[in-house]
Amino acid sequence: MHYFKLSKVLRNHSDAVNSVKFSPDCTKIVSCSSDKTVRIWDITWSKEIQLLQGHLDSVNDAQFSPDGNTIVSCSNDRTIRLWDVTKSEKKVKIFVGHSDSVTSATFSPDGYTIVSCSRDKTIRLWDIKSGFEIRKLEEHSSYITHVQFSPNGQMIVSSSVDKIVLWNVGCNMVCKLETGLDVITSTQFSPDNQFLVSCSRDKIIQIWDLVSSKSMRILKGHSNRVNYAKFSANGQIIVSCSDDTTIRLWDLKLEIEIQKLDGHSNGVTRIDITPNNDAIVSSSKDGTIRLWEQL
Repeated sequence: MHYFKLSKVLRNHSDAVNSVKFSPDCTKIVSCSSDKTVRIWDITWSKEIQLLQGHLDSVNDAQFSPDGNTIVSCSNDRTIRLWDVTKSEKKVKIFVGHSDSVTSATFSPDGYTIVSCSRDKTIRLWDIKSGFEIRKLEEHSSYITHVQFSPNGQMIVSSSVDKIVLWNVGCNMVCKLETGLDVITSTQFSPDNQFLVSCSRDKIIQIWDLVSSKSMRILKGHSNRVNYAKFSANGQIIVSCSDDTTIRLWDLKLEIEIQKLDGHSNGVTRIDITPNNDAIVSSSKDGTIRLWEQL
């Protein structure tokens, strides 16, 4: 893994940028913001190429579909929106059902299903073609911060104030991981589906073994809440971001921090890393998106 330096700063959002994600082909970025918009950016030209408007409140999450033709977004307006970004008229499908802010929404790896979670304490699965809710999962006793499919599409993980819950594809709860920590802000699978990385308001990053359901590593270094953490494609590096305004890279085998990226002037809300590990993108409460490339 090479080290990273700041390459580009993208500014157009007028409020905190809550999420950022590469397109599947890594030529574009999708971002969403408390300014109620979703924006698509061309990486090569470092410019905004599409503005998606329609949400009535802060947009919390947005990402491309596996084929790159659609974007899913979710908002404090309690809706999930599906945007066809291949057409100039920006056709939108709206999914309604949550009774409070929708905090996270993501596609299944096959692109046929969306899973979402909310402050209403529920997880919902939606059929993309029909737009109908196909399942509602209720296990958390407090608001849910994040939900994610495993890379093989066989599992779903949800994180909350109280715990991390794993579900199988039949929507049966497999296990609960009681963390003993404050709010779990996000949880992500490793590329091989064998591990989880979770992060929390307690400034801690934890690695979990899914076979034993035990915490196997704890990474400490951030000085404020950790908002997001993700495995690199080879599973050997963790990239994390925090309200301490930094992005950090961790070597999992050595269990040490190997780089700290400074530049944002407020909390870093989300990061993503390309499959070949040559670029990182970050979003922040400072209203900017930053692209970091290998030295």
